[in-house]
Amino acid sequence: MRELTNCHFTFFLCICLLLLLSPCWGQRSSPDPERPSCNGCDLRLSCDCSHKGFTRVPMVTDHALTLDLSLNNISVVTDDDLTGHMQLRALSLHGNAMIHQSAFDSLWSLENLDLSDNQLTALNPKWFSELGALQQLNLLNNPYSSCVGSAPVFEGLVRLRRLAFGGPALKELKRGALSGVTQLDELTVHANNLTRYESGALAYVWPLGHVSLSLHGPFLTNTALASAVLRDVSYPETPIILEDLHLIGNQSVQPLREAAKKRLRHITFRNLSISDEATVNLLKVFDGVPLTSLSVDGVTLTGEGRWEAASLTDQKSIDEFFLRNAVVLDVFKFVSFLQLKFLLQYPRKVSVINAKVFVMPCPTSGLLVNLQYLDMSDNLLTDMTLSETLCDGNSPLKDLRVLNISGNALKSVSMMSRLVAKLHKLTHVDISRNSYTSMPQSCSWPSTLRYLNISGAKLTSITSCLPASLEVLDLSSNDLRDFTVALPALRELHLSGNKFQRLPSGILFPNLQTLTIQSNTLNMFSRSDLQSYKRIQNLQAGQNKFVCSCDFVAFLQSGIKDGDVHLTDEEDSYICDSPLYLQGKSVGQVHLSVVVCHRVLFVSVSCGVALCVWVLVCVLLWRLHAIWYLKMMWAWLRAKHSSRRRRRLRDGEDSEPLLSFDAFVSYSERDASWVETYLVPELEESRETDEGAANHRTARPLTLCLHKRDFLPGQWIVDNIMSAIERSRRTVFILSENFVQFDWCRYELDFSHFWLFDGDAGGEPAILILLEPLSKDDIPKRFCKLRKLMSSPTYLEWPQEEDRREEFWRSFRNALRGEGEEDD
Repeated sequence: MRELTNCHFTFFLCICLLLLLSPCWGQRSSPDPERPSCNGCDLRLSCDCSHKGFTRVPMVTDHALTLDLSLNNISVVTDDDLTGHMQLRALSLHGNAMIHQSAFDSLWSLENLDLSDNQLTALNPKWFSELGALQQLNLLNNPYSSCVGSAPVFEGLVRLRRLAFGGPALKELKRGALSGVTQLDELTVHANNLTRYESGALAYVWPLGHVSLSLHGPFLTNTALASAVLRDVSYPETPIILEDLHLIGNQSVQPLREAAKKRLRHITFRNLSISDEATVNLLKVFDGVPLTSLSVDGVTLTGEGRWEAASLTDQKSIDEFFLRNAVVLDVFKFVSFLQLKFLLQYPRKVSVINAKVFVMPCPTSGLLVNLQYLDMSDNLLTDMTLSETLCDGNSPLKDLRVLNISGNALKSVSMMSRLVAKLHKLTHVDISRNSYTSMPQSCSWPSTLRYLNISGAKLTSITSCLPASLEVLDLSSNDLRDFTVALPALRELHLSGNKFQRLPSGILFPNLQTLTIQSNTLNMFSRSDLQSYKRIQNLQAGQNKFVCSCDFVAFLQSGIKDGDVHLTDEEDSYICDSPLYLQGKSVGQVHLSVVVCHRVLFVSVSCGVALCVWVLVCVLLWRLHAIWYLKMMWAWLRAKHSSRRRRRLRDGEDSEPLLSFDAFVSYSERDASWVETYLVPELEESRETDEGAANHRTARPLTLCLHKRDFLPGQWIVDNIMSAIERSRRTVFILSENFVQFDWCRYELDFSHFWLFDGDAGGEPAILILLEPLSKDDIPKRFCKLRKLMSSPTYLEWPQEEDRREEFWRSFRNALRGEGEEDD
């Protein structure tokens, strides 16, 4: 026993040690009690602790993979704030303050580090000495004013692929600034105030995938410096993004000649302000250069669009022209583009987005003879002006394949279909985010149309206007409730953000492979619903109001995972809306009991089990005579109550309780002749006894209580029996086969049995007289006391021989009077 106790104690001690040593979810133990904790970690071990007002690095789980501490008030990151986070992959300290030189020594697995917009006055190489796995580093907009390149800051970061540095304070870049960096997918340098640049400072990296430069000041005041920077980063296959430029005249455009000399193919301008003169000079700089992509994102045109001076330049290599967020300062003086045929006849892909275009005249559309892709989204087009742009259905854009006019002010689907009906190569049409409210019964679309997007409108129903040739249809964010149009070629159907209460019938889409129906009013869907889709593979149905029934929960947890359909959205998107006690729980985490899921079966089995138990209990009670005990206990308690009441009445009359009879005789009616012939005469009549010649005396007669003559008529039989037992000094049972079979005798026997067990009764043991041989087995088993008496020599047997009867009566009298009592 002692060994077992010691074993249990040892096991308990081990468990306690494991609990103390194991990491706590969401919070890491720390000896510093003043250090705050952050509880923003999710199941993917991503901890969002941004915008929390922390002044120190908070405690999170040591198993965190992503930690976002951006935009807090952390004054300094100490050398032990991040100790233990050896599994951390991404860390953002954007918008905080200073960093200790050993703060990152334990982050061996770190791949992404954001230190932008802090108070770093110098770049310390020791920060990165242990970060051999680092792939992305952002150092933008810190106040380090000293030159970059004086020390090997990035030495050892051989895996670095994305680097961003610089800011308003950066003044100088020296040769060797990127020493140690072997190749980059993306390089971002903010050097708007750069005043000194050593040639070759950025030329060490090769291959260089993508370059973004902010050189506002050098382009205006030091074109030689800007030219040197562009010379070091320009390669034919390296896209260059130039930000925050203000191109006024010929001089400001000259640095771009370095990029043109390198046969640059992709250039993008962001936040550009340009005059007509600068535009002409820009086109001349790229004259004959194999520039295939020209993008301008955010441009202010300060001139009037008079670019004819560049009409002799060769721009035939330009394949894509992208313009977004354009502003014309003097729109009323801006000239027509009809003089720009030299520029418009070559591009195959043109995007003019959010440029406040309300019309492109039909003659201008005619200049785009090679156009295959046209994006005029987020402008001011109406049905009437679009009709002018597409020449009222006779558009010269015969090679057009993709048309995007989303986010305008179009209202008529019928007119839209008519305007594009003759574009026989058109495959994609995006007319989303317009003001469509209805759809005609029939439309004439091009037979080549495969993709149609009418999302973000106000459609309440759909009709056969949809072309049967569609392979991809997007009707998201409308007010649709059902879908009844058959589309036999459809492969993708997007219905998110509508009011569908059930999945559309899969019979309508025999080739459908992808269905998205998120954010509707779906309650549930089943295996039979998905089986109607013969080829469906991907399903997105989260963010609906699911009723988490047993069938739906079981299907989503196991059935759909084992089938051919793949849920492409997150499992957390499937949330229970009802029943109320499951509201807000993920369906994947719900566990419903058998009682809820199989209620009929449970009730049936429960009733069956209850019935069996009830039958078994009844049989057991019958075998143990429990019913008899309860019945007799009730009768006994009732009789006792009557007895106590009678005693109180006698006590109230100051009378002493007297015994009225010497014995109560219980017998069977069939044994009445023996009682009347032998018992009564023998005991109630005076008899002389000869015990010798010299000793002669007369036996005192005894009084017997017999139910036949002494029970009060009209009184409850139980009261009569109890009264007789109480008023009799002894109880005599005349036992015979008749007695055992006679109900009233059994009843008297029952009460006598209770009387024998009543500690307050004060009665003496009963006297048993056997008129005929009986064994204890003839007495019912419930009379355990009487059966015990039958096993002892305390009973009398009625002798059949005459000569033994005198001895029987003498013994009987002695038993009635008591052994110590003498005859009178």
